[in-house]
Amino acid sequence: MAYDLVIKNVQVLKPDGAVETANIFISGNKISKIDNSPAEGANVIDGRGKFAVPGFINAHTHASMTLLRSYADDKALMDWLNKDIWPIEGKMQAKDIRIGAELAAVEMIKSGTTTFADMYGPNMEEVAKIVEKSGLRGVLSRCEIFNDEKRLADNIELFKDWHGKADGRIKVMFGPHAVYSCPPEYLKKIAKTAGELGAEIHMHMNETQDEISSVMKDYGKRPFEVVAETGLLELGMLAAHCVHLSDNEIEIMKSKKVRVAHNPGSNMKLASGIAPVPKLLKENIVVGLGTDGASSNNNLDMLEEIRLAALLHKVDTLNPLEIPAFEAVKMATEYGAAAVGISDIGKLEAGYKADITLFDMSGVDWQPCYNPVSLMVYSANSSSVDTVIVDGKILMQNRELKTLDEEKIIAEFKACANRLTGK
Repeated sequence: MAYDLVIKNVQVLKPDGAVETANIFISGNKISKIDNSPAEGANVIDGRGKFAVPGFINAHTHASMTLLRSYADDKALMDWLNKDIWPIEGKMQAKDIRIGAELAAVEMIKSGTTTFADMYGPNMEEVAKIVEKSGLRGVLSRCEIFNDEKRLADNIELFKDWHGKADGRIKVMFGPHAVYSCPPEYLKKIAKTAGELGAEIHMHMNETQDEISSVMKDYGKRPFEVVAETGLLELGMLAAHCVHLSDNEIEIMKSKKVRVAHNPGSNMKLASGIAPVPKLLKENIVVGLGTDGASSNNNLDMLEEIRLAALLHKVDTLNPLEIPAFEAVKMATEYGAAAVGISDIGKLEAGYKADITLFDMSGVDWQPCYNPVSLMVYSANSSSVDTVIVDGKILMQNRELKTLDEEKIIAEFKACANRLTGK
């Protein structure tokens, strides 16, 4: 059999957490096999000194929010949104969304991310175009808020125009913002529309105590209790944050198979709280990882989120055994794939899509190498990401981007950010 791409003599992270030196054989967009048979193919990458892991899956972000990185920091969530973020976002045009998404794509590729779930404002077709151009895999949704019919219409158009496009690398969900910003009748309308199209839901849920109090005041119920009456949970939900949950809400999540995007960096920076991730995992609720936007994180570095997830829950529970290194990695790979609803990514295994990140293990932060998984989680940083492959295509090799012009994007980005913020 002729293979399109072979990565030879590379240390491979297996689905069970074991690491072994082998060759990865890729045909088209899928992994054909991983073994030690002769490394023969149209393109052969020497993987000696490299560590191959499934490409990271950012299960919740706002890509074009790179435009607002460092614009407004050290503020409470609602002040931050109402006084700083939403007013500036109201000025964004299609070109701005494109430029912000391009910079996000550069950052994600360079830090080993291969799939991202993005929820943002108007002109989401510009993000779709960047997914197509960059070679990344995108799960996109138009953020619906404040009973706005235009936003719902935008999401319908995004679904019809882009779902399944870019060689199948684009998936479109519907994106109701949150219970506190979307009245129940609007949520029911979104559920009906998404259900008719066969689309899933990506939504902010239970992020702060203030949010819970607001929803309780307005509806006499907690957010998941409200959402359970709208039909949204019947469609498959990716729920971002899920920091403050009652026992009843966790039961609702279990029964409706809600998938969670845990955002430790953003939740820490905004002082939102600590999500009960160990409890959710013990209840067999899927928990992936996300960065949130670059204005509340302030980066899109999934390796940092892996480390934070491993450390935060240890100190929260006073248990050093909580969220061990490999479990944290699975949250960004295997569990992340389940969170965004894509079944054939997130593992290095025959039959899975060839979404692969190679780390260069030659740096001092990888020495001595007793355990590559532990080193990656607790020691290494994303600057050691060497090569990124998505759908069998090389997006970066030897730190050189293949699909995007970083220098040109940064120059254009600076002018755009300055125009929007006046800073």
